[in-house]
Amino acid sequence: MREFLLGLRLLFGAGRGNRIRFLLMAAGGSIGVCCLALVLTVPAILDAHDGRAAARQPVSSAEGPADGTLVLQRDDAYGSRSFTRVFVAQGTGGPRAVPPGLSELPSPGEVFVSPAVRDLLRSAPAAKALLPGHEAGVIGPSGLAHPDELYAYVGTDRAELAREGRTLKGFGYGYASFPAVEPSTLTDVRFALATLVLLPLGIFLSVCARLSAASRMRRLAALRLLGLSIKGTQRVNAAETVVAAVLGAVLGLGEYWLLNQVMSRAGLPGLRWYPGDGALSVTTIAVCLVGCPVLAWLVSRKSARDATANPLAVRRTVVPRAPSKWVGLLLLSGLGIVCGFCATGLVGHPASSLGVNALLVVAGVALTGIGLVLTLPLLSYALARRVARTTRSLTLNLAMRRNEAEPGSAMRVVTSLVLLVYVASPAQGVLIQLEQVTRPSGTVQDYSLPLAGLGIREQRDLEEVPGVRAHGLLMNSWVDLDASQPGVIMSSVTALVATCADLRRMTVRAEGCVDGRALRLVDPNSSVGSDMETGKSFPFRLRDGGGRDKRLNIAVPAGRIVYSGYSGSAVGSAELLVPPSALPAGARPRDAKFLLAGSSDPGKVRAVLDGIAAVAPIAETEPVGLNVQGLEQITVVETLLALGMIMGLVIGVAAFLVSVTDRAVERRAQVTAVTLIGARARTMRAVQCAQVVLPLALGLVLALVAGKLAESSYLITGGGAIRWDVAGVPLLVLAAAGVVGMAALGSLPLAGRRIDPELIRRD
Repeated sequence: MREFLLGLRLLFGAGRGNRIRFLLMAAGGSIGVCCLALVLTVPAILDAHDGRAAARQPVSSAEGPADGTLVLQRDDAYGSRSFTRVFVAQGTGGPRAVPPGLSELPSPGEVFVSPAVRDLLRSAPAAKALLPGHEAGVIGPSGLAHPDELYAYVGTDRAELAREGRTLKGFGYGYASFPAVEPSTLTDVRFALATLVLLPLGIFLSVCARLSAASRMRRLAALRLLGLSIKGTQRVNAAETVVAAVLGAVLGLGEYWLLNQVMSRAGLPGLRWYPGDGALSVTTIAVCLVGCPVLAWLVSRKSARDATANPLAVRRTVVPRAPSKWVGLLLLSGLGIVCGFCATGLVGHPASSLGVNALLVVAGVALTGIGLVLTLPLLSYALARRVARTTRSLTLNLAMRRNEAEPGSAMRVVTSLVLLVYVASPAQGVLIQLEQVTRPSGTVQDYSLPLAGLGIREQRDLEEVPGVRAHGLLMNSWVDLDASQPGVIMSSVTALVATCADLRRMTVRAEGCVDGRALRLVDPNSSVGSDMETGKSFPFRLRDGGGRDKRLNIAVPAGRIVYSGYSGSAVGSAELLVPPSALPAGARPRDAKFLLAGSSDPGKVRAVLDGIAAVAPIAETEPVGLNVQGLEQITVVETLLALGMIMGLVIGVAAFLVSVTDRAVERRAQVTAVTLIGARARTMRAVQCAQVVLPLALGLVLALVAGKLAESSYLITGGGAIRWDVAGVPLLVLAAAGVVGMAALGSLPLAGRRIDPELIRRD
């Protein structure tokens, strides 16, 4: 305890510069702890979302008391959002279960809505048709997965639910029917967050713990020479680093609390939560308050090893030993794992992500990243030694001799930037893998709406919704069941009413289409319509503008359109193409669906669905081959990955700024000494840039190669169609060039115009 108190006295009594460095350590550590708390809390937010969704799930059965409560749940889509309605008919028998968020079940004619539904009814009054009855109350937070959820309980009569309703037994399942993120996808997200945030975070916290390392080591060496024991010297050093880490952890937790309050109320795209969902758990607090000081203690113990073992060498500034070559084993181990997975892809037998391979991929990516960081000082030392021996340039000689003497000095500045470029490649791999899983295989997304629920004006407005590039009608021929003979199945046909231009936009290719003519649709990869006889007539029922029924007979033509459709497209069910001019003026098919087509990009799909809801709010919209809950999951995953990238960028830039500021303070005496000898300011700026840029360029090249290998190993084990992300290379090269430019600019303040001889006075 005496040594610890001595360290505190030295901390607060060693001048303003030392106190500023202490506050810089604490501030930097607080940013890292805030990001760490955010990463650790994301799973808790998703679990809280799924827990409330599971707790309000109706438990029902087909059998029950004759006078029991009946329930019917409908999960529909309102635009790009899921809209859940629970119809309840109260009974006098059976359990009187009440869902979370309500004090009682709704009576017939009553509707309990979520706050989002209440706002929707005010902004879009036409949506009231979805909720028969009057608003009787608002669902509490315990009954909603998130604040923006569209959810409602509708009270009805028992007669209305007699056919489809089931007897209510209670509320609450052990799992959520539609989790916020699927478990398999959540594994990929955790891997991405660990790569994007936790690896840079460990480097950042280590950088913060080693601020002003040179001056502190000289002070510790002086204490050791005065007779302080080795353990006592380490305790003195730990006083500053651990206190700074503890203060940074407390500040970081406070910053996260404020961030949680703001973000939970403002929300992120597709992801909203209540402030209580993001509350700090005991585990998170323990990890931040214990883990970060322990990391600071380990870093300070390692950095104080030279001062305690050989204090005289530290005071006399003896040239340190060359970095150990054994640290390269971590990098070689990681590269060996990822190269092994890449080799399985090259030979045509890609490894799967099942069993131990899943752990090996993560271990390979992590070992490569950690090994890259630990090997950078060794590589910088080897590069500096070789260049200094061969160059005839004074600038390069000065720069490389300094890097040879202190290989870790410049690397503290560039390590975070190198790691930032490295983790960008695995992040690209995760995005590619998730896009292949969640995005439709085709480039066209179809939307089907019952034509009977649309007016002529609404139909025209839907055709002009931004993002819609083709439209048509799918109408079914009429079958007279009364006239059918026993044992004989009456055949029917589905016709697509569209122009040739619309057909081409809905399919991969269409050959032989002629406007104004009815033609057969033939897909060589499908058997739909293969049994139709040429010349056979099929009746279609129509209704004119006056409400009178008409009949349109269409004979199967001999002309054909050979087309290739997209997987899951609604066009695949059509057997005939009928031109719009074949329909009588003002007549509309009775048994038909209005078909829209647009891009399959998730962002454009959401925009089209929202546009449809704005035109026809109560229309039953079916995104063909796409689940709205799945679309919402895509949004959540994209938001989490974007959040991870932003945090990784913030951590990397913060580590660079902290390191370059600390290096500028530590190197002032050396720069001043060389300047007094006669070196010009321009030469010194070039020296400082070379000291940073050359080892950084070496590290970036290695980071690009190692990152692409790690990304490819992840894609190969994922089993997707894309295994070698060549398209992402130019973006990473541009990012690396930007990193080099930023590092060069950051090194310029080291050499100023003003010379202060006081900086080189003896201690």
